[in-house]
Amino acid sequence: MNGDSPEAKTLPVPGGRWSRLARLGSLATGVAGGMLAEGARQFAQGKRPSVSDMLLTPANARRVTNQLAQLRGAAMKVGQLLSMDAGDLLPPELGDILARLRADARPMPMSQLVTVLNANWGEGWDRHFRQFSFSPVAAASIGQVHLAQTIDGRHLAIKVQYPGVRQSIDSDIDNVASLLRISGLLPSGLDIEPLLQDAKRQLHAEADYLREGGWLSQYGRLLAEQPEYLLPEMHADLTTENVLAMCCMGGVPVESLIHSPQAERDRVVGLLITLLFREIFDFQLIQTDPNFANFRYDTATRQLILLDFGATRVYPAAIVDAYRRLLLGAMSGDRPAMSTAASDIGYFQGSIQEKHRQAILDIFAQACAPLSHAGEFDFGQTDLAARIRDAALVLSREKDLWHTPPADALFLHRKLGGLYLLAVKLKARVNVQSLVKGFL
Repeated sequence: MNGDSPEAKTLPVPGGRWSRLARLGSLATGVAGGMLAEGARQFAQGKRPSVSDMLLTPANARRVTNQLAQLRGAAMKVGQLLSMDAGDLLPPELGDILARLRADARPMPMSQLVTVLNANWGEGWDRHFRQFSFSPVAAASIGQVHLAQTIDGRHLAIKVQYPGVRQSIDSDIDNVASLLRISGLLPSGLDIEPLLQDAKRQLHAEADYLREGGWLSQYGRLLAEQPEYLLPEMHADLTTENVLAMCCMGGVPVESLIHSPQAERDRVVGLLITLLFREIFDFQLIQTDPNFANFRYDTATRQLILLDFGATRVYPAAIVDAYRRLLLGAMSGDRPAMSTAASDIGYFQGSIQEKHRQAILDIFAQACAPLSHAGEFDFGQTDLAARIRDAALVLSREKDLWHTPPADALFLHRKLGGLYLLAVKLKARVNVQSLVKGFL
């Protein structure tokens, strides 16, 4: 056994419902106290501060970020989802606060980790291992990953879920949403209830590691004839609802390829884009988490390594068909076809004004620019993301337009946005049009 995890860098996960609620209560009290202090400071300077001036201070930003990160689980995840899915509708200061939660969480102490493993593997579980590193190689919102070697020589990556995550999902999401509403951090006209309900369903699914293991095995079968993709194998004898054991994969972080030759970067991004098209149009099954850490690259075999299938969603055939029509309409400049397809997906409310409908279609057309471009699209030389963001910000000020698209669309946007950011980071040049034509 390797007890190499420095406890000073860890942070216990509050496991009970009441202890987690108390954390959020102390957060609300701290934020309110910070508002009063900031208001007093500004009044003393002869200023008349607004509520947002008092609320969105650096000290309050730290309070929100630190407490949600300490809670981990759904409390941290809802902040991540809001920052990605409603980011254009949130005050920039709140977006900055929530965006910080996309970074890795602090790992739990070794004592808490051992308690979780005892509960899932039984006392004396260490007799099955030649080596088990208590220092995690990754820590995120729901669990952390450890490396190990079994007595029979298997090298494994073991994902261990934080205690209390599954039981606290619904209450955590409700409590965080209430905190954000009461604090005035969310626009009053923004209905995030559909997003929150689907976030609960998604997180309950992600918290079931047996289910994730099933998706991992299914993707392995779907991609068995494509050796350019490499997936870990699940080890069922050590996998439970709270612990997922997989063979350990090598490779380098995919974002580290920024120093690789242009052709290699282009090939990797092309593999990712092709895989997404296959997920949408062939599998009707999408791994919706765009975290760069979910992709690694074996420089020796030139294989793209795929990790983490907890956020996998099944997409209905009708939605897939509507997206196919939306992309075809965007590529051919057929606005009526785009409008019909977008309505079928659920982007438009019945009362939407025509000017707003056209503005949204403009954003779709811009987002499809890589598909409409003849030849290689240079992701390293485009300001497309900034233009789309600016257009969305203009629309977000139209309060009668605020409408949360269906969850299927939001989670797909999340994946598309993540891949786009990776393509930009790697400065890839990809003929996206030629890749997508076979699927349309």
